[in-house]
This record gives sequence, structure tokens and C-alpha cells, in this order.
Amino acid sequence: MKTRDFHYDLPPQHIASHPARPRHSSRLLDLAPDGGIHDRSMADFPGLIGANDLLVFNNTRVIPARLYGQKASGGKVEVLIERVLDERRALAHVRSSKSPKAGSRLQLADGMLDVEVTGREGELFSLTFGGNEPLLDLLERWGHVPLPPYIERDDEQVDRDDYQTLYARHPGAVAAPTAGLHFDRELLDALAARNIHTAYVTLHVGAGTFQPVRAEQLEAHVMHAEQVTVDASVCEAVAQTRARGGRVIAIGTTVVRSLESAVQAGELRPFSGDTRLFITPGYRFTAVDAMLTNFHLPESTLLMLVCAFAGFEPVMAAYRHAVAQNYRFFSYGDAMFLQLRPVE
Repeated sequence: MKTRDFHYDLPPQHIASHPARPRHSSRLLDLAPDGGIHDRSMADFPGLIGANDLLVFNNTRVIPARLYGQKASGGKVEVLIERVLDERRALAHVRSSKSPKAGSRLQLADGMLDVEVTGREGELFSLTFGGNEPLLDLLERWGHVPLPPYIERDDEQVDRDDYQTLYARHPGAVAAPTAGLHFDRELLDALAARNIHTAYVTLHVGAGTFQPVRAEQLEAHVMHAEQVTVDASVCEAVAQTRARGGRVIAIGTTVVRSLESAVQAGELRPFSGDTRLFITPGYRFTAVDAMLTNFHLPESTLLMLVCAFAGFEPVMAAYRHAVAQNYRFFSYGDAMFLQLRPVE
């Protein structure tokens, strides 16, 4: 298939710049296996989950990864941390009129942070932060919430909570696992009251999730790397779900990629490391039976994953329906519930 096959027209007014309040008041498009479309609310979500099912969440925590400042020459610079390597070092995207060279210094956060550019790894720059304070602490103090590029406004204090799941635990993501943003305390309590089984993986979402697929043919695209941890308890929870005849339901595409990356020789096993798994139509899913996800960018790897999961024609028809019915799109937008459509 070609990248342009995954294009759809989206009027700009459909892009959500702020989340629904309360979170569970978001709309939910329920796409049935037969292609039927049902317009619901996230408040209806617990009713779609069976007693034997397992919900798997991504408990990564978004870090305030965006920093502003200037180069030694005085030119403006914007830094977006992609991966924290240790307490002083990180890999980052750096935007400036001229790319900084190894050995140059950046003054970020009104001069409060002195940073040395130590090298380059592909499109990313290696940065070393001065001082003795751990890098994550520095980011919490001076960093900005890394809102996606299609949210055309500056981050606000409220985004520190809005762009974070309630169950976030492990810092490292620079983009939110957005399906999880629909779960507020009321919705989580409703699931708990039904004794719904849950498990957690960790995938630190990178900024590459927003990068367009530039290759004309899908097989020519090189997927960005993201850190994943799927531990033994998750594998056991999935095995128990299969034994009792339940479904494994991923809360977000990041969970789908995490679980599918942990499948080895047809079996889900503990996994910790980088994944570059690029899921396109024709992929045979092993670990996941259903998913909750947001609406994704045209021609994006995430839309390709969703089409692989629930069928190209049904998904694209559902997107056209969502546009016509004024659903809210992307990170702060509404959600879809999808069930696996077997590859014929």
C-alpha cells in the first residue's frame, strides 16, 4: 500500500486544543466487527468490557521535555528532549537557524541551564547538562509540557495535569499515551466496581510518533525507536485472560505495539528494550483482541496500525463518519473502540 492511501480530509476546527471536561465525557465511536458504527460516550466504556476481559494500560509519565533559550552566538534555540540517558545526559531535537556543533553551549531557561552539545546521533543531538541536580528534576522545574505540533498554542499550567494519565508512574515519555487521557477517577472507579482485570506496560512515547511517513511506499519507512518494558506479571495476566476466555484490550496503540513487540515465536514473553515495530495492513496480531484509541493524523503510522487492526475500509469509513459528526480529533480529542478483524 502507499502512504497516500491513508489520507483523509480534516477541517482544522476538528482538532481539539483542550481536553473534554470531565475526561469521561469524551465521545466514543464504537466500530463493530461487521463495520457498524455506534456513537457513544466514554461513560459507556465499562459496559463494553466483559468480566473475563483484561485492560492493559501504558503507565509511562510525560516529562516537561521542551526547553527554550539561546546559543552562545545569541540565536534562539528550542530543545525537545527525546530520551533521558542518565542524570546529566539526553538525546534531543534542537531547532535553531543553524544546527549547533559539537562543543558548543546552549543557555536554556533564561540562562538557568548551561548545556553542552557533545555530538549527534542521526537527527538527534547529544546534550550534557551542567550542575549536580538530576536532569529529570531540572526538567520539572524549567521545562514546558511538550504539546503536539498540531495544538497551536503555548502550553499552560493546566496541561501539566491534562497531558498526563492519572496512573502515570515511570517518567520518560515526551508525548502522552492519549487513549489513557479519557480515564478520570470516576471512570476508573466504575471499572474497579465491576472488578475488571487490569495490567500495565511501559512504553516511553517519543516525538517520532508525530513525524509524517515521508516514503511513498510503506515498506520504505524507517520506524523510530521507543523504549518498552513488558514484565512477567503482564504475560501471566494475558495467559490467565486467555485461559478464562476473555479478551486482551489495549488502552492505546502504544500498548498494542508493546505487547506485539514482546511476542516471540508466537508466545508473549517478558521484554525490555527498544522497539521499532511498524504495523501495517496484513500484519497478524497475536497479543491483542480489542483496543481503545484516539483519532490519528492522516498518513501516520498510528492510523496504519489501526487500519491493520480493524480493517482498512471500515476504519476509513469510521473516520469519515467522525468528521461528518464533528468528533474531536488527535491528542485531546475523542476516542474509538475497535475489535480485531482477522486477516483474510
